[in-house]
Amino acid sequence: MAGGFWLSLVVGMFGFLFGLILNHFLPLFLRLGPVPRGTFGWPILGETLRFLKPHPSNSLGAFLQDHCSRYGKVFKSHLFLSPTVVSCDQELNYFILQNEGKLFECSYPKPIHGILGKNSMLVAVGDTHKRLRNVALSLVTITKSKPEFLHDIETTAIRILHSWKEKSQVIFCEEARKFTFNVIVKQMLGLTPDEPQTTRILEDFLTFMRGLISLPLYIPGTPYARAVQARSRICSTVKAIIEERKRNAGNSRKSDFLEILLTVNTLSEEEKVSFVLDSLLGGYETTSLLMAMVVHFLCQSPLALQQLKVEHQKIRSVKQKDEKLNWEDYKKMEFTQNVINEALRYGNIVKFVHRKALKDVKYRDYLIPSGWKVLPVFSAVHLDPTLHASAFQFHPWRWESQDQMCKKFTAFGGGARYCPGSDLAKVEVAFFLHHLVLSFRWRSIEDDLPLAYPYVEFQKGLVLLLDHCSI
Repeated sequence: MAGGFWLSLVVGMFGFLFGLILNHFLPLFLRLGPVPRGTFGWPILGETLRFLKPHPSNSLGAFLQDHCSRYGKVFKSHLFLSPTVVSCDQELNYFILQNEGKLFECSYPKPIHGILGKNSMLVAVGDTHKRLRNVALSLVTITKSKPEFLHDIETTAIRILHSWKEKSQVIFCEEARKFTFNVIVKQMLGLTPDEPQTTRILEDFLTFMRGLISLPLYIPGTPYARAVQARSRICSTVKAIIEERKRNAGNSRKSDFLEILLTVNTLSEEEKVSFVLDSLLGGYETTSLLMAMVVHFLCQSPLALQQLKVEHQKIRSVKQKDEKLNWEDYKKMEFTQNVINEALRYGNIVKFVHRKALKDVKYRDYLIPSGWKVLPVFSAVHLDPTLHASAFQFHPWRWESQDQMCKKFTAFGGGARYCPGSDLAKVEVAFFLHHLVLSFRWRSIEDDLPLAYPYVEFQKGLVLLLDHCSI
């Protein structure tokens, strides 16, 4: 019996390795037509390690610089165990995003599916993705200008900043994550920071996040295995909250996402639970990182910081001392929007996305073969000097004349997968900045840069030295 198990294991491993080798070498010998120029690199690993080599997020990195100079803005490679066409070209990137579900399909590595779950909007395709996204868009539309939502954001921001009163320095990334998590948990599930369920969800969520960027080995004790288990616990917690809401139906006065979500008949219970997890992920990590990017780049641009402060002083000057911000105030934050857009362009929170060609695609003079992965690289377009003047400088004033919905700006993706929560993220950042710039002056440690690793992070957490506090 034991001998049969080991024989099956060896045969399975041999088959897996043979499949990887075949996947690497077969495209080299097939007559696929005029595929883009490039190289496949090492057997099996391809060029993945070089592609993922850490570099400042406001730079292309050595891999893209080298390959673009040798092969042009579109080239072939072998990344993440698959033959891949990498695009640093604005028009091809736009073409890929606009043909989602027709010529191309979201195709993240299998281990990501194992952590996020099959019902996650991030990995779902076809009708499932469409249904989930429509729900997300309707929730955002209902929520973004609601006074309760705006008040929750501002109250949370004030509470975080008040805790800095006696501090000479803070690790801003930690503070930003604390802020965004408290906001999204309150809005999604109606939970306050002091409730036991909030603490339990946060602990599991941090484990979940660490597993997203770990080796995909489901062995007990590994970060990947812990992440899968943490996701299961979060789902159990959310299911328990849902069941409690159903029991108290008619008596609940909550106006959070979940209350609305429970009335949606187009989603199964598993899809609703996964939707909550996706909302936590999007509202926590990416929004907090955007906040850190904005603060980091403002440290390097005193003129932008001063203009931002003047804008918020003007808004505050016509309000009572403790009067809350509202949607009209948000619409007046025009330069704030410019700062946020420029941080997105220059900082590149999302460097690239994974797609797969559903059929042979002829584009210009070359072929993208069916089944090959496609990586549209957003950062390459954002930092292209032919598209953005002074592309390697933080210059918020460019957005006074540049349209944020243009082809050369895809910070939130595009097409059918444009981020539905982008407006909510901007409101959160804007309201936090309002109180930050009016309450503090700060400096950052110069060598703490945002690195693409491959997900963007500040290696030291963005330590801020607080020079002045007026609250």
